[in-house]
Amino acid sequence: MCLDRQLLTLLVVLCSGCGQQTPESLPGTLEWDRLALPAEASEPVLRWAVTEGEQVAAGALLLELDPRRQDARVAQAQAEVEQSAARLRELSNGARLESIEAAQAVLARSQAQLNEAERNFQRIAALQRRRMVPMAELDLARASRDSASADRNKASAQLQELTSGTRPEQLEQASATLTGARAALLQQQLNRERLSLRAPRAGRVDSLPFKPGDQPPMGATVVSLLSGEAPYARLYVAASQRATLNIDDRLLVHVEGITQPFQGHIRSIASEASFTPYYALVGDDASRLSYRAEVVLEGAAAQQLPAGLPLHAERLDHAQ
Repeated sequence: MCLDRQLLTLLVVLCSGCGQQTPESLPGTLEWDRLALPAEASEPVLRWAVTEGEQVAAGALLLELDPRRQDARVAQAQAEVEQSAARLRELSNGARLESIEAAQAVLARSQAQLNEAERNFQRIAALQRRRMVPMAELDLARASRDSASADRNKASAQLQELTSGTRPEQLEQASATLTGARAALLQQQLNRERLSLRAPRAGRVDSLPFKPGDQPPMGATVVSLLSGEAPYARLYVAASQRATLNIDDRLLVHVEGITQPFQGHIRSIASEASFTPYYALVGDDASRLSYRAEVVLEGAAAQQLPAGLPLHAERLDHAQ
């Protein structure tokens, strides 16, 4: 008898719970637009600039990662820019006067050596015609003269290169190298800025998964923001009700634990069913399809609601 009384009590409770929702009710959960900010480098968390639950403005500093390793990369890139700029200035200005004078001295010495080698060759050639020296000595004098001539030509070419200025191709190469170095520096500076995470939009800090001193892996979410002017209800619409709902239709939303319902309007309805592909269902199974919809809640009170609460919604005309 006692068991029957417990079963009856349980049935009454279940029926009373079912009375809160009509067959036209749409189940769902309360959500906010969520922004997940990732760590773009695996660096230790240096400090938090905010706390969980804090309301922040767009651009507000949220969290800082250790920048020392990236600062070194920025300094290296800056040095490469300065080196490339100095090289371009050197080529643009041409050779220094001291370099030109040194090349002229080398040319004068080479010319003197060539003159001496030429006179020696002529003397040996005259003696060889009179059979006073062997042919090998004449060949040696000729080789010495030719070598001195080659040295003179080389010195002359070097002097001409210095006095003619830098070739346009060399200037273009140096300019391109400088442009690449500046782009690399800009990239490193941008990476440095990304170590200080800032709010892309105004919102409320939902979670800070990593504490100062932790080293999150690259790509891990280090700050989660809830943004938007109001929360929205994520509803799941049965296939039998999908054709009766349209964008901007007004609904009455009942949030679990909140006595006062909230009004809202539908901002989106998915065109494809959730969970099960439509082509996998035939016959009566097609009625089990579910379409996701989003209903924006209205009123100042809705802005204080937390995310994740269960709810159900119904059309205003059905609620009335």
